[in-house]
Amino acid sequence: QWTAANVLAVFTMWAVMMVAMMLPSALPMIRTFSALSVQQGERSRAQAFVAAYVLVWVGFSAAATGAHWALQAAGWINPMIASTSVMLSVALLIIAGVYQFTPLKHVCLAKCRTPVGFLLGEWRPGVAGGFAMGLRHGLFCVGCCWILMALLFVGGAMNLAWIAALSIAVAIEKLAPGGDRLSHWLGVALIAVGLLRLVLLRGG
Repeated sequence: QWTAANVLAVFTMWAVMMVAMMLPSALPMIRTFSALSVQQGERSRAQAFVAAYVLVWVGFSAAATGAHWALQAAGWINPMIASTSVMLSVALLIIAGVYQFTPLKHVCLAKCRTPVGFLLGEWRPGVAGGFAMGLRHGLFCVGCCWILMALLFVGGAMNLAWIAALSIAVAIEKLAPGGDRLSHWLGVALIAVGLLRLVLLRGG
């Protein structure tokens, strides 16, 4: 039953999970921005930047809560928030894999991987500017990772091993040398797993 209290609890769960998964991969950007802000005597700019970044993922969590409700209403996920529909899992895996090769993914990932480049290109003065930059970076981050976060519905949003695996995949893409190329291999793997599950479904 989705009472108001349940909606708030589910939304809070998604918000905490999204922030916990995404903040570690954003640390290089946050450290760089914070160091520059402190040097200029504007520590509050760094706080505004982080607050805006978190706010974007809280907004994403609201969308995830809506998707959670819709999938549960359709009977496509179980109480562990994992897919009970092979076709849903196949669709999410293949879409996630294909998205890894899209221009939007490349642009957003490039912004996330180059803190200095982002700061030079997006710099705005003042606390309001820091907040605006945090929003911009958060939106690039969502553009990079939204469909990977949707895969929580495949393996289960209550499955700690699956959460850790997706968090590691995001961190590798953003932080590892050659992470942009590794993202393509991740795309190939996701498409392959999706097609394999589809073949097994047809065979069954």
